[in-house]
Amino acid sequence: MYLIADSGSTKTDWCLTDKNQSNQKIYHTIGYNPYFIDTEAIYYSLSENLLKDMDPSVVTEVYFYGAGCSTPEKKDIVRKALVRCFPQAATIFVGHDLLATARALLGKQKGFAAILGTGCNTCLYDGVDVSMNIDSLGYLLGDEGSGSYIGKKIVRDFMRGRLEPELAARFKERFQIADNEQIFHTLYSTQFPNRYLASFCKFADEYVNHPYIRNKVRDSFRDFFKNLVSKYPDYKDYNFNCVGSVGFVFKDILEEVALSFDMHIGKVIKSPLEDLVKFHLED
Repeated sequence: MYLIADSGSTKTDWCLTDKNQSNQKIYHTIGYNPYFIDTEAIYYSLSENLLKDMDPSVVTEVYFYGAGCSTPEKKDIVRKALVRCFPQAATIFVGHDLLATARALLGKQKGFAAILGTGCNTCLYDGVDVSMNIDSLGYLLGDEGSGSYIGKKIVRDFMRGRLEPELAARFKERFQIADNEQIFHTLYSTQFPNRYLASFCKFADEYVNHPYIRNKVRDSFRDFFKNLVSKYPDYKDYNFNCVGSVGFVFKDILEEVALSFDMHIGKVIKSPLEDLVKFHLED
């Protein structure tokens, strides 16, 4: 049995399947970004939230793609946990989520691929591997266009009193916020501040037709194209292909901004898992 995983900063989607996809099951756990979690914590979480629902002895091949799995050291943090969880697996592969995105969107064709979820990332893909990547710099320094970036813009305006009164009241009620101190405390004490910031992007989804919200999302996507996408050589020659909840939910605004940069929208999907499974089973 194949076990294929797509792990973002917030959640991991798992698919356990045979070669013919006749016996397929989907599982969900938290995200396992090795920048925020160590081997022991990954193993404990998988033991409590994944292994209890499946027989690990049936797994012969594991393909795990994850946010943060960009260097041998970070990949090894995840791989060690997977080896402990699936000791009978002959193959345990750990790759970056950007490679998963490219394979899901483009298969074995060359092109441009992006992630717009809790965080963001972009690349050129040569049909086999990522051939060029401009670092998104993470939620502290970059991640333009992502959920954490949009959420940061909105919560910052709320904290500075720049939301119109009705929208501010809805925001305060939606997230049960007492004052700015509560936001500061949560932001600086939580284990995953990027997820906390991205949670405010849900407000943008709920009020997407409000002019303020549309402008914030549009500005975020413009920053994304200006600082990342447009920096790739001959970027206008490619279609814009994207994976992630933010790109999927705000696809109409994304397409508007892409066209303003002379780039046409290609494939936009919420999750890469289904197409990633097909990639491995057809390989």
